[in-house]
Amino acid sequence: MGSFNKIIIVGYLGRDPELRYTPQGVPVCDFSVATTERRKDKSGEPQDHTTWFKVTFWRNSAEIANQYLRKGSQVYIEGTLSQRDWQDRDGNTRSSLEVQGTNIQFLGSRGDDMGGGRAPERAPMREERLSHDDSPGPSIGEDDVPF
Repeated sequence: MGSFNKIIIVGYLGRDPELRYTPQGVPVCDFSVATTERRKDKSGEPQDHTTWFKVTFWRNSAEIANQYLRKGSQVYIEGTLSQRDWQDRDGNTRSSLEVQGTNIQFLGSRGDDMGGGRAPERAPMREERLSHDDSPGPSIGEDDVPF
């Protein structure tokens, strides 16, 4: 039997997205997403446990995420999960959870403040699918924007 790597995250952005471009002009957008679970500690008291994920989107989805998301935005993310190990300045081995996003949905109600003043009143409930080959992502024109 083959293997499978898929993660689904519903959480909140911990910082504004950062958009950059590869030397070939391909858009890349990075941001962090936090999920919080409530667990009981040894004494039975509820404690919040937060997990942070670094999320990366490419191509059209990268530009859309950068346009509509802000720190505090709630999102639904699908992607593949990887753990990256690296050395810090002191030579200690560190690791981080990284998600290569394949699908994104913007969550929240119409009255949510998306922050930053750059986003419209409400981010569209839109799902973006990415392929992992070099073909461009979904084509989105002005007629596809819901407002």
